[in-house]
Amino acid sequence: MTQKKLILFMPSIEGGGVEKNFFIISNYLANKIDQVILITAEKNLSNRLKNIKIIYPKSNFWREGGRMRKYIICIFLLIKILLTKRDSSVFSFQANMYAILVCKLLNIKIISRSNSSPSGWSKNLAKRIIYRIGLNLANIIIVNSIEFKNEMKKRFSVKSIHIYNPLDQKQILDLSKKKVKNIFPKNTLKIISVGRLVDQKNQITLLKAINKIKNSFKIKLILIGRGIDLVKIKEFIKVNKLSKLVKIFYTSNPMPYIKQADLFILSSKFEGLPNVLLETIVLKKMIISSNCPTGPKEILSSGKGGLLFKTEDYEELSEKITFFIKNKKKCKKMTNFSFNKLSRFDYEKNLNKYFDTVKKII
Repeated sequence: MTQKKLILFMPSIEGGGVEKNFFIISNYLANKIDQVILITAEKNLSNRLKNIKIIYPKSNFWREGGRMRKYIICIFLLIKILLTKRDSSVFSFQANMYAILVCKLLNIKIISRSNSSPSGWSKNLAKRIIYRIGLNLANIIIVNSIEFKNEMKKRFSVKSIHIYNPLDQKQILDLSKKKVKNIFPKNTLKIISVGRLVDQKNQITLLKAINKIKNSFKIKLILIGRGIDLVKIKEFIKVNKLSKLVKIFYTSNPMPYIKQADLFILSSKFEGLPNVLLETIVLKKMIISSNCPTGPKEILSSGKGGLLFKTEDYEELSEKITFFIKNKKKCKKMTNFSFNKLSRFDYEKNLNKYFDTVKKII
């Protein structure tokens, strides 16, 4: 459609819902646009990205030491390529403030996609002021839920557009069919939670709820994830004698294990639009989620399609688990309600929205 170049900016690719969406959106755009370039600190991505030129630092030094080091080298690479390819536009998925500033200084158009609620990254006045100024410099801001859009307006006076995450139901069902070992004992309440083991995902609240009701019901909890809170989580399990009830491991494909479960629980402090809830609904499993900003309430239709509890309130979470145990038929109706609302997240419809948005700047 055009000879102009689209530069994707994603310094750190670590796994999880954000990265899943990045790969889906990037590959779709690469099939529609002549020249797509990715700037990242990661390598060995050619098997996941097609028709995209990948620019990354040669030295492993830049891939070690955390996100900030990756941001620094990728900003340098972004400046370098924009100085030589003035006919480019930028689509930033990460380190958005840095990318926006570079683009404004070089008079380059930029789309910025925010992935998680401002509740997690604008906790003090100074940051809110910086974000208010910086975000308003972007040509277009994309967020992934209506609630998120409203938050951006309220906190930063930023006009944004919301595009839901594109949901590939067929792929999820195919992934769920992979044969794996049955990890849940018989005659137990089979609970699963999937997410990075970090403070944002707040698995400790879930463990506190399990600890509160462990003597009332036979429960098996599976935590799928990895992250810096692993030691803290293991220590909590040990101190509260939960080792027989809780198992932790990591897999890049949690779908077969979600399929085995009775109940999925999300205990996050904040989100954007959590993919894992959408994937769980495709598999027709009941959800209990924190009513955190943003996404869960929107996905679960304000509690009509699943149970919501106050963020970090483990006592209320334990009550919701108990409700599920005693009201399976009601909860089945909630699950069906959510499943019937999935058309909002249609794969092709939302990817087309991304393409139509990108066309405005290239």
